[in-house]
Amino acid sequence: MGIVGLVFGIISIVGFFIGLIPFLGWFNWFNIPLAFVGLVISIIGAATNDNSKGPAITGIVLCAIAIFVGALRLMLGGGLL
Repeated sequence: MGIVGLVFGIISIVGFFIGLIPFLGWFNWFNIPLAFVGLVISIIGAATNDNSKGPAITGIVLCAIAIFVGALRLMLGGGLL
């Protein structure tokens, strides 16, 4: 589960950078739910795995950054009321 969460985190960070490009801020509407799913999967992976929590924690951090900054970008751009 941790590796799957890490993959979701990497995909959401790439989507986050795409959403920062001018006129592509609407992409955050697709990226934030994807990052939220990745965050949940990473938290489950960190809670269930006792041996290596590194990938799950990295997925948590990447997804949280993508959610927070993506929502901030939507608010500043007028896409979130």
